[in-house]
Amino acid sequence: MTHDIVIRGGTIVDGRGGEPRPGDVAIDDGRITAVGTVDGEGRREIDASGKIVTPGFIDLHTHLDAQMGWDPDMTPVSWHGVTTALIGNCGMTFAPCKPQDRDLLAGMMETVEDIPKEAILGGLAWDWEQYGEYLDSVERLGTAVNVAGLVGHAAVRYYVMGDRSFAEDPTDAEVAQIVDIVERSIDQGAWGFSTNRFEPHRAPDGRSIPGTFAPVGELEQIAASVGEKNGLMQAVGADFDVMRAISDHADNRVLFSYALELFDDGKRVEMGAMPELPAGAGAKAAASLDALCGDRDITAIAHVRGSGLVFGLQSMLPVQGEAWTALSMLDLPARLEKIRDPQTRAELIDEGKRDPGRFNIDKAFPLGNADVPDYTSETSLAAMAEAAGEHWAETFLRVADETDGRGLFNYRMFAGSIDEQAELFKSEHLYPGLGDAGAHVSQIMDAGWSSFMLSYWHRERGFYSLGEVIERMTSGPARVVGLADRGVLAEGMRADINVIDLDAVTELQPELVHDFPGGAPRYIQKAKGFAATIVNGELSVVDGELTGTRAGMVLRHGS
Repeated sequence: MTHDIVIRGGTIVDGRGGEPRPGDVAIDDGRITAVGTVDGEGRREIDASGKIVTPGFIDLHTHLDAQMGWDPDMTPVSWHGVTTALIGNCGMTFAPCKPQDRDLLAGMMETVEDIPKEAILGGLAWDWEQYGEYLDSVERLGTAVNVAGLVGHAAVRYYVMGDRSFAEDPTDAEVAQIVDIVERSIDQGAWGFSTNRFEPHRAPDGRSIPGTFAPVGELEQIAASVGEKNGLMQAVGADFDVMRAISDHADNRVLFSYALELFDDGKRVEMGAMPELPAGAGAKAAASLDALCGDRDITAIAHVRGSGLVFGLQSMLPVQGEAWTALSMLDLPARLEKIRDPQTRAELIDEGKRDPGRFNIDKAFPLGNADVPDYTSETSLAAMAEAAGEHWAETFLRVADETDGRGLFNYRMFAGSIDEQAELFKSEHLYPGLGDAGAHVSQIMDAGWSSFMLSYWHRERGFYSLGEVIERMTSGPARVVGLADRGVLAEGMRADINVIDLDAVTELQPELVHDFPGGAPRYIQKAKGFAATIVNGELSVVDGELTGTRAGMVLRHGS
């Protein structure tokens, strides 16, 4: 018998959480047709000896909604073994959208998610009004990764209420219309609904986005409707009381984002008041989460490592004074030339001493100058400066000089303690993986979360067994979304598969590039250790490089 592809002689980690076992995997017509001992040959054979074979990873939190329009390869997640991405998170979607409202939705996506508005307006087809038409447009693109979408509260509310959607309550008739649009969006392929109660997420005019202050009764009616259709409710910035109300009315799956720094006993903390994490914060947060969930089907996701902002000479600068602002106007070679000029450097250091800086430098940690970034360093920029007997601005410039401008610092606004994060991860109701790919593109780079899960949380720290770490990225997220045919290596399942050198897998250093429409900047981050990634039975990545095959599908609820 001849198969399309046979993955031969690997260690199979099937995604269910059990012990790995040796075996082969056969693929035909985009599905897995045999797991174990495979008779016959493949038209293409992949030697997996010494490697693990896993289901493709499912990313529960992305904002690739816009980027797909000009980057159908969906980098960086496609470099890190992700084969399915959930879009439409945080209440932010481009559909439904009346033609006259495109500029407003694009502007909100820019201010909330740091995706350039002009890239959004120029890089997408905008040939839709309803959600199903948006999915049709994505389908015509052809993507390297499967796409599953949620319909967003901000778009639906604005579609129904117009400018009143920002701060006013809807009438009963308007709530009924909102619910109807959500139901029709799910019938057209949305996997559920997302809402956002995080007040700092604002429109270009400074108002919190539509839905932020929606009455809980409005959410309950939406949740009840979504639950009847076996859809997913996703909430950002909601405290636990709101989460309970949503869950109890949805009688179904609820997903939310959880940061130790933003929640205290289930109450959301204002960002300006975010305290230093005390010892035991992770265990306390895990206990609060477990109490919230109880018998409810609620799932939290959280960062896998410190996150908040990545800055350096090649990107955002830490001081806002006159000399530093002038420096920020230059490209990297010119910035390097300037900081290597003794007079300019002295001016920058002097201004740095007089300026409080943009960040708390006690929470800023160097990623190092090696190929692999150091995400667990315990020596902050402040500590580096103290050890060297210099001001931290001087330390920053010295690191920039020594690394030819490539040295970056990770500002750990969230997940500031890896040990407290480990305590949080002990909750069975939490999945690591708040990658935010496609959002905050010139500010953060967390899209390599899956590689970090393997390299740190499994290989280096041993926190998760191999079976556990793969389940956390495959069948677990598949169940949350509602995907019945992905996330497990078994006969009849869709052939989304990774072949990974577990000893080598890692993220590489983030790098700022200017490949968005109009030359807008974004961070990218490649990986090592991915021998092959297969999407719907087609080779998408070989030895870390994309093949150009875009076999991703738009996954529609109910199809």
